[in-house]
Amino acid sequence: MAQQRFNRDLLPHLDSAYNLARWLAKNEDDAGDIVQEAMVKAFKNMDQINSSNTKSWLMSIVRNTGHTYLAKKSGFTAAFQDEAESLEWHGPTPEETLLMKEEKEIAVRFLEDLPLEFREVVILKDIEDLSYKEISEVVGVPIGTVMSRLNRARQRLQQRFSDRTLEERQLGL
Repeated sequence: MAQQRFNRDLLPHLDSAYNLARWLAKNEDDAGDIVQEAMVKAFKNMDQINSSNTKSWLMSIVRNTGHTYLAKKSGFTAAFQDEAESLEWHGPTPEETLLMKEEKEIAVRFLEDLPLEFREVVILKDIEDLSYKEISEVVGVPIGTVMSRLNRARQRLQQRFSDRTLEERQLGL
C-alpha cells in the first residue's frame, strides 16, 4: 500500500525534484545523490503527506536534503554540466544555433551566480511553476520574503543582462 501511494503521489514529481536538486548542487552526480536521499526520506515519512500539496512537500524535502548535503560536502567546487550541450536544436542556420546556445549558457551562468536563496525561488517559481504559497512552504519563509527574493533575483538577472549588452555595444559586437 505504501509503495502504491509513493508511486501515485510522489513519482510524478521526480523530474521536478531532480531539476531542483541539479540547480542547487550545480552538477548531475550530486543532484542524483540528493534526489535519491530525498526520495528515501519521503518514502519513510509518507504518513505526513497531505494529498493537496504533495509536490511542495516533496520539494521541501529535496531542498532541505540538498542544503544538508552541500553543507556536508567539503570543497564543493564541481562545475554545472550545462544541459545545452546535450540538446540538439534544429535552427535554420548553424550560426543561429551557436548564438542560441551561447545565450542559454550565459543565462544559466547568470542564474548559477545568484545567491542560493535567490536561485532557489527563481527555479521554484519560473521553472517548476509553484505558487508563492507553495514556495513559502518549501523554503520556510513568509510569502512576502518569497516575493521579495524573487523580485531581487529578477532585478539582479536583468542587471547582469543589461551590463552584458552594454559591454557588447562598447566592444562593437
